[in-house]
Amino acid sequence: MELTPEEFRKLFPRLAEEMGGEGTVRISGSRTERGEAERAAGVEGFSPSAVDFLRRCENEKEAEEIIDFLERRGEITPEYARGLRKQLREKGLRSFGSKKEPGYYFEHLGSP
Repeated sequence: MELTPEEFRKLFPRLAEEMGGEGTVRISGSRTERGEAERAAGVEGFSPSAVDFLRRCENEKEAEEIIDFLERRGEITPEYARGLRKQLREKGLRSFGSKKEPGYYFEHLGSP
């Protein structure tokens, strides 16, 4: 059964509104191979940032240790490390975002 857009809107007004209303995201393609889809979505090869690590910390002492470690290894610059420490000191640990619990990426990015 084929319908014109007008007929569709008459028969399914709410669905038509959801499909073409504000906030609608158009899908221009799809991928059938999971690995390719994950690469395109940025899931495969994801490398956590300093803030991702800080969001896993339980307290400010752990956060300081993470910043020190990343700076020592050269993964963040001394300037960036100073900025992180300043934010930690002035605004607190949760100013970097809510705590990421184990399994966070499986819930938010999909399990393998």
